[in-house]
Amino acid sequence: IQPTAQGLRMLQRSIDDALGAAADIDWAVSIRDAAGCELTCRNGDCTMETASVGKLLLLVEVARQRETGELNGAILLRKTPALEVADSGIWQYLHVGELAIDDLCVLVASVSDNTATNVLLERVGLDRVGELAESLGLVHTALLDYVRDRRGAEHPPALSTGSVSELSRLMSQLSRRALISPAVSDRVNAWLATGVDLSMVASAFGLDPLSHAGTRNIDIRNKTGADPGVRADVGTIAQGADTLSY
Repeated sequence: IQPTAQGLRMLQRSIDDALGAAADIDWAVSIRDAAGCELTCRNGDCTMETASVGKLLLLVEVARQRETGELNGAILLRKTPALEVADSGIWQYLHVGELAIDDLCVLVASVSDNTATNVLLERVGLDRVGELAESLGLVHTALLDYVRDRRGAEHPPALSTGSVSELSRLMSQLSRRALISPAVSDRVNAWLATGVDLSMVASAFGLDPLSHAGTRNIDIRNKTGADPGVRADVGTIAQGADTLSY
């Protein structure tokens, strides 16, 4: 999957063709190689709504606090009516009322579970996630709020925002085990590997969404987000020693 010079030119032309054919859509694309160098970028520094992609920052902050000892992954957290949200996720359908922190992270990573997100966010703190984003040098990328069934004028206008250049850099750092520390990177990568939404970028590989780890020697770790008018996907695709982060 590492593009040759000719392959890179074809990739850039394909992206240009897609952008040109969708004048009524705001697109942003960034792709990096295994070393983290940007191979192609369009609208890289535009701040855009990213829906559930911002939950990635929550996972990174939980992993960071797990490594510092601030959090114990076995601690049970309880869902409450104030934190329960519909739409994405499966905890809303389960009888169990409390789950371990590590299990909640799997739910967020695998099915973008909204209730698990809110329960984790209440424990970790939205301000701590903001401090993490600042420490990582993120200017356009942020988790702005809890997940809500209704977003009113008194709330932030979106769950999260981001720029593709920042998000592809973050995914590249994860793939190189260079995001905060190898241990933090490994933990987040393990969670992301359980993701079941292969409907966007990863759809090109024809993998089983429910069982894709290591299939055909392809490893995919991604986080998607979808809201009305918004489709976002950030991730890393690796085949052997070849890696692309987007």
